[in-house]
Amino acid sequence: MKLDDVKKLHHKKYRNQSGYFLVEGEHLVLELFNAVKQPAIRRATRIYVTEEYQQWAQQRANQWPVTLVSKKQMMQLSDTKSPQGIIACVPLSAAQVDPTRFSGVEKCIYLHEIQDPGNLGTIMRTLAWFGNFRLLLSPNSVDPYNPKVIRASMGAIFHLPLEQDVPIDSLAARFDSFAYLDLHGSSITQSEFTQYACYLFGNEARGVPQSTLSEVNAKAFTIKGKGDIESLNVASALSMCAFQLSTR
Repeated sequence: MKLDDVKKLHHKKYRNQSGYFLVEGEHLVLELFNAVKQPAIRRATRIYVTEEYQQWAQQRANQWPVTLVSKKQMMQLSDTKSPQGIIACVPLSAAQVDPTRFSGVEKCIYLHEIQDPGNLGTIMRTLAWFGNFRLLLSPNSVDPYNPKVIRASMGAIFHLPLEQDVPIDSLAARFDSFAYLDLHGSSITQSEFTQYACYLFGNEARGVPQSTLSEVNAKAFTIKGKGDIESLNVASALSMCAFQLSTR
């Protein structure tokens, strides 16, 4: 892939067209090395490094094609102000799972039209940390392969079963019970909270459509607080729920 084509991968349109996304920085590239074992994906990936990272790549990037670029070229490839000097152009297949492969022990988290890259990345990192979660994204959600999401996820993209463009009206045919957060719901500390098949979280401003909650007879739960603030950030709220679900 030409460098000009690699630069275009900062835009969703070109990621979808090419089937590639970017992973930038030493930590994230190491996560890539550790997580992806398939030889075909390794051969299809391209690691771009500046001279400072050339020896680092030679020691760690066995079976991964490496290309040396100048600092100026790295600045053009990166979307950060101070690039570390290492970036990978990775097939989307490195981070995709078969949506029909459902283990039955995973808790499913559904995000409806989440928009903030930092929120999505943090949620992905949290779910990958606890494990046994599957993340479903509705249409019109932020792209999980957005470079800002990838950075915030800290490599979780390679460890979390993820499905995109899942219509909210398709959930009823797939799951038999639903839970969501509401200020007037039951406490998430109750054992009942862990018994649901799918947990619904909504857009940062609008939440989950009320019509959907009524249609699937979703049960309301709440995170009880003692302060005067009226709401929690969706990533923070979901993290508390994920902890609660992982302890039962």
